[in-house]
Amino acid sequence: MHHDEHHLKSSDTIRDIVIGMSDGLTVPFALAAGLSGAVNSSGIVITAGIAEIVAGSIAMGLGGFLAGKTEADHYSAELQREYDEVERVPEEEKAEVKEVFANFGLSDALQTQVADEMAKDKDKWVDFMMRYELGLEKPLANRASRSAITIGLSYIVGGIIPLTPYFFESNSQIALAYSCVITMICLFVFGYFKSKVTGQPPISGAFKVLIIGALAAAAAFGMAKLITGK
Repeated sequence: MHHDEHHLKSSDTIRDIVIGMSDGLTVPFALAAGLSGAVNSSGIVITAGIAEIVAGSIAMGLGGFLAGKTEADHYSAELQREYDEVERVPEEEKAEVKEVFANFGLSDALQTQVADEMAKDKDKWVDFMMRYELGLEKPLANRASRSAITIGLSYIVGGIIPLTPYFFESNSQIALAYSCVITMICLFVFGYFKSKVTGQPPISGAFKVLIIGALAAAAAFGMAKLITGK
């Protein structure tokens, strides 16, 4: 009888979407709430909010690009080092292969046999060392650029949500009330699916994301009221 195993895996793309949406929903929402506590014009909130979304998406995207580039550069450097070591000190590298299989409970004779067989193909040997000695997977092609675009766009999508009511309501105080309802629902739904993807309890994860967003907005609104004395 065929047995299907279902494992929940979070891909790099999903991770980038989570990063972008998480900040995109929270930061512009907090900014809009803070400005709503200081001014009554939705136009000012929209202008500042869009400016923040543009700046935030670029900053977040650039951060994702640099992280992806660093990952690729690190992999490349370690790959070159492994190729150099199998050339210079092959016996030491074989010993490291044997150590990996020893952890799986293989006998000394079988460890030696596997290490000798693996040493016949330098590319597969190095690939094995990268995966099982260093725990490194080869980054996808254009990973840095894809990460930057995904995070940046996700930030924009997340940031537009709390600003939407301000386009339809000129009074920022009223628009904020609508924004709170819409954004709280989106934060809860986002938190639910984020937790689902990462293998965490979805309901508690949803409430955590909701509470963080609400606290950030409340703190910004309260500070604006305190400073302006309104």
